[in-house]
Amino acid sequence: MQVFNSRTPERVKQRKTTQEICRQFERSPSHGNLKRLKSILNRCGDEVFIEAGFYCDYGHCIELGNRVYINARCTFLDAGKIVLGDDCLIGPNVQILAVSHDVDATLRLEKKSYAVDTCLGNNVWVGAGAILMPGVQVGDGAVIGAGAVVTRDVLAGVKVVGNPARALAAD
Repeated sequence: MQVFNSRTPERVKQRKTTQEICRQFERSPSHGNLKRLKSILNRCGDEVFIEAGFYCDYGHCIELGNRVYINARCTFLDAGKIVLGDDCLIGPNVQILAVSHDVDATLRLEKKSYAVDTCLGNNVWVGAGAILMPGVQVGDGAVIGAGAVVTRDVLAGVKVVGNPARALAAD
């Protein structure tokens, strides 16, 4: 976890630039605008497809493996790293978060932000409307059910559902 100030002029400028690229892609999801969006990512593997409505804060903290599919209206708050392995499927309206703030109200007045890496392994499926909280690590082959709120790590091959997300019993 890394402490940072999200209100510095440099950070604000970075977010505004990235937001404009995201807005252009949403208005016109052309090949050129998709290419522009992919160019701001730290890593973008082969055959990555991103639907319109994608939003991120910075872009340079996002690493996408090969054959990743990101459905419509997804939000990646990427102050910390967001890493998606190969063959990940991200449903519509999914939020992947890699930033946090102080829980204590007095400390929160200091306006500190915390970059917390959030990583998904290979072949992870995240269902529609799921939220992955900062710092969560999801193992290879896991499934996150639609609407799940993932607050803890998910082991490889495990299916989780609910709020907070809990593992389903083995089939």
